Amino acid sequence: MNVPMSWLKEYAAVTAPVKEFIEDITLTGSKVEGVETMCGELKNIVTGQIKAIEKHPDADKLVVCQIDIGQERLLTIVTGAPNVKEGDYVPVALNHSVVAGGKEIVTGSLRGVESEGMLCSIEELGCDRHDFPEAPEYGIYIFPEPVELGKSVVDIMDLQDDVVEYEITSNRPDCFSVLGIAREAAATYQIPFQPPVIEVKEEADGNVADLISVEIKNPALCPRYVARAIKNVKIEPSPRWMRKRLRAAGVRPINNIVDITNYVMLEMGQPMHAFDVETIKDRKIIVRNANEGESIVTLDGVERQLNPSMLVIADTQKAVAIAGVMGGENSMISESAEAVLFESANFEGSNVRITAKKVGLRTDASSKFEKGLDPNLALDAINRAVQLVELLGCGEVVPGVVDNYPNRRESWELSYDPAWINRFLGTDISEKQMQEIFERIGLEVDPVNHKVVVPTFRPDLGAQADLAEEIARFYGYDKIEPTLAAGTPTVGKKTYAQNITTLVKDTMVAEGLCEAMTYSFESPKVFDKLLIDQDSKLRQTVTIANPLGEDFSVMRTVSFHGILNALSTNYNRRNESAGLFEVAKVYIPKALPVTELPDEIPTLTIGMYGKMDFYDIKGVVEHLMSVLGIGANAEYTTECTLPWMHPGRTAAVNIHGNNVGYVGELHPTVAKNYEIGTKAYLAVLNMNALIAASNLVNVYQPLPKFPAITRDIAMLVKEEVTVKDIADQIRKNGGAYLEDVKLFDVYQGEQIEQGCKSVAYSISFRSAERTLADTDVADAMQNILDGLAKELGAQLRDK
Repeated sequence: MNVPMSWLKEYAAVTAPVKEFIEDITLTGSKVEGVETMCGELKNIVTGQIKAIEKHPDADKLVVCQIDIGQERLLTIVTGAPNVKEGDYVPVALNHSVVAGGKEIVTGSLRGVESEGMLCSIEELGCDRHDFPEAPEYGIYIFPEPVELGKSVVDIMDLQDDVVEYEITSNRPDCFSVLGIAREAAATYQIPFQPPVIEVKEEADGNVADLISVEIKNPALCPRYVARAIKNVKIEPSPRWMRKRLRAAGVRPINNIVDITNYVMLEMGQPMHAFDVETIKDRKIIVRNANEGESIVTLDGVERQLNPSMLVIADTQKAVAIAGVMGGENSMISESAEAVLFESANFEGSNVRITAKKVGLRTDASSKFEKGLDPNLALDAINRAVQLVELLGCGEVVPGVVDNYPNRRESWELSYDPAWINRFLGTDISEKQMQEIFERIGLEVDPVNHKVVVPTFRPDLGAQADLAEEIARFYGYDKIEPTLAAGTPTVGKKTYAQNITTLVKDTMVAEGLCEAMTYSFESPKVFDKLLIDQDSKLRQTVTIANPLGEDFSVMRTVSFHGILNALSTNYNRRNESAGLFEVAKVYIPKALPVTELPDEIPTLTIGMYGKMDFYDIKGVVEHLMSVLGIGANAEYTTECTLPWMHPGRTAAVNIHGNNVGYVGELHPTVAKNYEIGTKAYLAVLNMNALIAASNLVNVYQPLPKFPAITRDIAMLVKEEVTVKDIADQIRKNGGAYLEDVKLFDVYQGEQIEQGCKSVAYSISFRSAERTLADTDVADAMQNILDGLAKELGAQLRDK
């Protein structure tokens, strides 16, 4: 935000030098990025009058001028300008002067004639024809009126001004204006803030309601739309004072009507736009969302494609402007325009920002709207604009205002506690001084009830802490005495879930695995590599709106694609074995299309290959369950429904009967798809379920006082009978003294009937009260054998 000091001083009479002002305004929160003096490089350029002109004796295109600069002796200056004549008043760069661009002018000989300086064009004074429309397109600048000779051109033409650049935070949209900075300066120096007095003279015939009507179809994106009209418009250059201020603020002057809208935007922070009334079909403005496939040619001559998420200003047939961004070429003001419609509206900031980004057009107006402007500013701004129209004599104001404001924004109250503010800031500021600061920044104070009324242009004030910040700003941060921090110190710590996650990672590392970190973005082609069915819910993904490419276009719903890629890389680089793990999230949409955030499920993924088998990776999982205190509650059952896993070598992992994941061998086809030329193994576990089931409370039991009785049994069972089924049957019929069941042998071979297998278990019995005799376990053993035979068809082997 660039603000000329001369403009600011019109509303706040700052007398401090610029350097001091910069320090003071920065300390009160309006950070200054820098200061630049307009035409500050111009040096030793004065006014002069051409007294005589002679042809150059040795050059056809040069002339020799005798210049009077108010001294006894005339200067001789050689020039090639075609537009000079005797009696003209011109800017003269003297010996050792500096013109725009930092170029130094010294006395020198031009084709044998000594020239004691240079006559300057408008460009050599750091300006152009937008600043001084009377300047010739080619040639020396000639003053339109006689001027005092020998005076500084910088002073005569009012070229210099200190322009301060501010870095304004996005929560202070009111400071994106000259008036906003002036209000801050007035509060800083405790001087009156004097905004312009707005008085509108409505001299034209008729009423604006007869010229235009306004309909807002989306009040959420356009809270307010104000329109006024001007008749008998005279399009011409703006006066010098306005052109200078616009140029200093970084805006190029164009003509009086356009310059007025830009001037009000800079002065009050309210972007405006002007339409030629004759271009508005049926004299009706409609604020609506763009139609699908609609386009508009903006004022920069570029055709831009629109979509229904964008807000446009339209008439009954076409869009005439992109709301908050730029007007359309089809409604621009021409020199023949007789009636002009001024627009002063308020648009929803985030929508303007997104629209500007989509159409690739960020303007001064859009940058202000996206900060979130005060809708109550719109009427004052448009009245200021028509006041300037009357002041510049470029039209007559039509009586009346069209003001469509369906949802009015009201000011709000905040309570404050002076004692709390002093404790919060570590200060001892009197209540009266606090009230005075509140009044300086434009708040209405109720000292009895300790309340303030916050004006709508201050959206950043929403809590007592914000009021305390205002007190600190204008009391002076440098006046606040350093104090020790008060309060009770606390010790940060991890949550239970974070501790369990850390324990899981430590356990994986202890098992010899390396932690991996893979992308959450994946390609939709991943599902084909994993043999996932076309109608599987896993293919229902969250799609990235602006992906880096197709390979990173969806959020993952399975956690192991990255791990398999890492295993493939290791295998193809001839690493004999690899073991990796990752704790990361999968993203499961609640519904499609996505209307709310997906479920983010943390998942432990383990991948291995090398000199190992199913029991190695199962052992890793069993050890993890033991570390988490849930080993006794974990069960492993056959899992055949996962298309990316080997159907006969995969087990579901259950805790308390609830599935928490699976462990097993990767399907050979999937391994081939990932170019892994050996058996690979995966384990995938739901971290939320592990955290919920974990039990880190250790329960200690005394060592047994009495010996155990052990019985070993070997039996033949069908091949499809799992060892879990056998162990469950033994425990079911083992009686009260059963202590442990251990599998110690599984055998299939020539001596075993085809389709069967031999399994052997060691069964332990123990009593905590006495030594057991053989008769104490005989009935239990018989029940076990009977149950195995009846339920599983097991045959006891004699040898």
